[in-house]
Amino acid sequence: MNRSDYCNAIREGHVGQRVTLCGWVNRRRDHGGVIFIDLRDRTGLVQVVFSPERHPAIHRQAHELRSEFVLRLSGEVARRPQETENPKLPTGMIEVIADQLEVLNLAQTLPFQLDEEGVGESTRLQYRFLDLRRPEMQRNLQFRHRVTQSVRRALDAEGFLEIETPMLTRSTPEGARDYLVPSRVNPGQFYALPQSPQLFKQLLMIAGYDRYFQVARCFRDEDLRADRQPEFTQVDLEMSFVEANDVMAITEQLVGTLFQEAMQQTLPLPIPRLTYAEAMARYGLDAPDLRIPLELTDLTAMMRQTGFKVFAQAANQTGNRGGRGLVKALRIPGGATLTRKQIDEYTEFVAIYGAKGLAWIKLNGPWQEDGWQSPIVKFFSAEEKAAIVAATGAQIGDLLFFGADQASVVNESLGRLRVKVGKELHLLNDTAFSFVWVTEFPLLDWDNEARRHVAVHHPFTAPMLEDLHGLDPAAGLAAPHLDEIRSQAYDLVLNGTEVGGGSIRIHDPALQQKMLAFLGIEAAEAEEKFGFLLKALDFGAPPHGGLALGLDRLVAILLGVDSIRDVIAFPKTQRAGCLLTQAPSAVDPLQLRELHLRSTHQPKG
Repeated sequence: MNRSDYCNAIREGHVGQRVTLCGWVNRRRDHGGVIFIDLRDRTGLVQVVFSPERHPAIHRQAHELRSEFVLRLSGEVARRPQETENPKLPTGMIEVIADQLEVLNLAQTLPFQLDEEGVGESTRLQYRFLDLRRPEMQRNLQFRHRVTQSVRRALDAEGFLEIETPMLTRSTPEGARDYLVPSRVNPGQFYALPQSPQLFKQLLMIAGYDRYFQVARCFRDEDLRADRQPEFTQVDLEMSFVEANDVMAITEQLVGTLFQEAMQQTLPLPIPRLTYAEAMARYGLDAPDLRIPLELTDLTAMMRQTGFKVFAQAANQTGNRGGRGLVKALRIPGGATLTRKQIDEYTEFVAIYGAKGLAWIKLNGPWQEDGWQSPIVKFFSAEEKAAIVAATGAQIGDLLFFGADQASVVNESLGRLRVKVGKELHLLNDTAFSFVWVTEFPLLDWDNEARRHVAVHHPFTAPMLEDLHGLDPAAGLAAPHLDEIRSQAYDLVLNGTEVGGGSIRIHDPALQQKMLAFLGIEAAEAEEKFGFLLKALDFGAPPHGGLALGLDRLVAILLGVDSIRDVIAFPKTQRAGCLLTQAPSAVDPLQLRELHLRSTHQPKG
């Protein structure tokens, strides 16, 4: 018996036909002699009937069937009797009357039922081969497949070549830690697993391939969260002879096609854009969730002479590298109904992001009639109250939250609070998916621990040339000048999560050397880390740029799941372990000797 159809493909048009199906017993029911099973494969379910009158031998065999037994069976498709149809099931109008049955394999009692709610994630990951049988996981991975295929078709249609880049390369640590791989045939030498194909895709542009893409596996040895994995997948692309607008346009076209084919939705294009400065000013974060209509208001200038010392000190604090002071307000429409307990909980929340407190004012009535409720109201003059109302647009019934501290603390804490309050108070607009481009990121950021500048994206990101005019790292530039350089970088944000990022790259060798000098990387170190790229730039590099979309994150958001582990077949835990295979694990000492390695780890206890 060879399979003729998948379970979910059987419809009324098959009535009277013989079919052969393969799959697992999803459920078995005995209704006074007649035995029913729901047979399941990756496409769905179909009801199979074992009749004691029509096929007694097969019926007796069906008595032994249990959940998750693997079967192959044949029979005739029939309409279900009236009042037994299940319109909620695609195959709910028919059933298969089995006349042949082969049990291909048995199954032990499952550690959890596939339709059981609330199974712990550790159990699910330990028995991932069972967890992957659940309809939710089957749906997730099949959707991921459709997204990936849509991406391939769309980029192929635009003239992109799918080219694989090496998985074993050299370590060029810039940001996250590399996963290192020792070389047996080159004692004492190590490969690194790629954090991204960045350098190789730039080399492909120098080699003249013009348009490249890859569904690339990447590896980063970093602390993990729900949206992070030590190994992940990105849709990586690069283009020659382009500017930022060209890369963003082709990405919008790609995402629009993906929505059309995988989601059966039309994505409004073009995607709106915000500069980094605008995003930080209005939302406090560089990945704003535009489904939330709340915005931050800068009150710094008007608070420099206020009698409230906390605000005045922040407003008059100067400095760079996040050290300048900032006073901002977040208006919550109708928020005056929040209880003191709720406000205290929000105060605890912003403390996570370094805020020393959370000032607030409830607008229970006009300020001229003492209608404001807050411990800080007494410190404000009539002019300051009027200015606050004018700046924030606050109305009676609203609540104002305030942040006053270093700019980095105020933006992060109020930006995160904006998202939390917006979701908890159901202030989101009716847009399910809200994309936005964030552009013109700072080129450099100051690392307090390393006491030097680091690249916000990576060392190969091109600066805005008008910002770079006249700057010479050898001249001992003051830090504020470096901090003011913008980059030709752009992030694609979906519902407050960065799902893609890219930039125009540096293609001029002299400019690339200047960028490395800004980062404090001397010529010898640059040659050691990036010599092969620097050499290639000397042999006719075209202007080029690209982008990488995080496939795991994107699919998770489109499916509405909380963790990317639910869209990856075999994910790692937050401690970067695989509960299914028990990786990582110790290895045979002989393997270490062959690699000229010795473990210095001392187990605890």
